[in-house]
Amino acid sequence: MRSEQRIKKSQEFSIVFKSGQSVANRQFVLYTLPKEDQLFFRLGLSVSKKVGNAVTRNRIKRYIRECFRMEQDQIKGRFDFIVIARQPTAEMSFHEVEKSLMHVLRKAKVLHKYNSSKKSSRLV
Repeated sequence: MRSEQRIKKSQEFSIVFKSGQSVANRQFVLYTLPKEDQLFFRLGLSVSKKVGNAVTRNRIKRYIRECFRMEQDQIKGRFDFIVIARQPTAEMSFHEVEKSLMHVLRKAKVLHKYNSSKKSSRLV
């Protein structure tokens, strides 16, 4: 994921928190903010120290970034996303993180119509 696709500054996080919509499940909270002036989505990540040690937190962030990278063609562009990982993610594998994150993205209605042939070819 390119650096211009990341939300890094505190002020940018605050704008998404204040103006965006939130959707959650047990593992993640997802904030979304439509941005008509951008060509692609941007992603901000937050993993609290309560979730685990630095190795665990960084692993979770890598998993989330990889999920967004793999599904970027399915995600509607022109959004700012902030993903907050909750405590249960510390024990999850990559595939569990991916499944849970896709659930939250579907709840937020930010995915294009999913092509079932792509899913089946990827799992083989």
